[in-house]
Amino acid sequence: MAVMNMIEAINSGLDIMMTRDDNVVVLGEDVGYFGGVFRATADLQEKHGKTRCFDTPISECGIIGVAVGMAAYGMRPVPEIQFADYIYPGLDQLVSEAARLRYRSAAEFTSAITVRSPFGGGIFGGQTHSQSPESMFTHVSGLKTVIPSTPYDAKGLLISAIEDNDPVMFFEPKRIYNGPFSGYYDKPAEPWSKFEASNVPDDYYKIPIGKANIVRAGEAVTVLAYGTMVHVAKAVVEANGVDAEVIDLRTLVPLDIETIEESVRKTGRCLIVHEATRTSGFGAELSALVQERCFYHLEAPIERVTGFDTPYPHSLEWAYFPGPIRIGEALNKIVGDLTS
Repeated sequence: MAVMNMIEAINSGLDIMMTRDDNVVVLGEDVGYFGGVFRATADLQEKHGKTRCFDTPISECGIIGVAVGMAAYGMRPVPEIQFADYIYPGLDQLVSEAARLRYRSAAEFTSAITVRSPFGGGIFGGQTHSQSPESMFTHVSGLKTVIPSTPYDAKGLLISAIEDNDPVMFFEPKRIYNGPFSGYYDKPAEPWSKFEASNVPDDYYKIPIGKANIVRAGEAVTVLAYGTMVHVAKAVVEANGVDAEVIDLRTLVPLDIETIEESVRKTGRCLIVHEATRTSGFGAELSALVQERCFYHLEAPIERVTGFDTPYPHSLEWAYFPGPIRIGEALNKIVGDLTS
């Protein structure tokens, strides 16, 4: 067992899978010699060679296209898109090829690719380095979407994604690479080493795709979140004295609807928090599912706290970011006098 931040846990997961399986290769912009812009692929080229971890041209379409071809030949490529904001040139390859290859070939071919990409804001990256495009991919049949929120989950989920025979979108919340974020931006940052989730096994382990994690048990309201917002939501409910059950979805597709349904039936209230824009964000799908399955158990309307329907602003980042004020207002609206 070692103490790792999320970057180190991802690096460890990649290293282990490259060691176990020669068909696992890592490719992307600056992932080789430089070790990635966030250092998630550091030393992999030196250890595994230039044919197993290699740099590509600045062409997201080309990166994904090459990965799809490799997968069709039985390899398990792990392409990195340096920032999720730049994934759009590869969208056609992901939607029209990777997601449909098994279906259109009657399972003669698969597309076992894991697309890693940092996403989300909180680092003053502005409109071109802060986007959260996850809902676009949850709409595509054949793609799985995974979003870890801790180093322990990041490694276990990454290993499961690489071993999966279907294409997986693996979005990494860059705001919490080095430590969890409470949403109180004016408070000092804390490193992962202070938290139990930084204790990561050195060797191989898996966390199943499609299983949520209840990070905080409660009776008054169910809070659904993923990525950075898991930590923000947990900090806010505790600061406001709300007996909330906070669920880290971990994977959006497949979704652990059973855990969500059980919790909402117990609490009778539901708050959904995500950083992506509101319209057609994944929170809308969550809201619809909760309403369909738990309507007669709900004691208040479902609330969503999200980003706004604008490009991610640089100077007004904390107004856009779903932080303690907006989450607190939503909690007060649906929980009311249950707060202490």
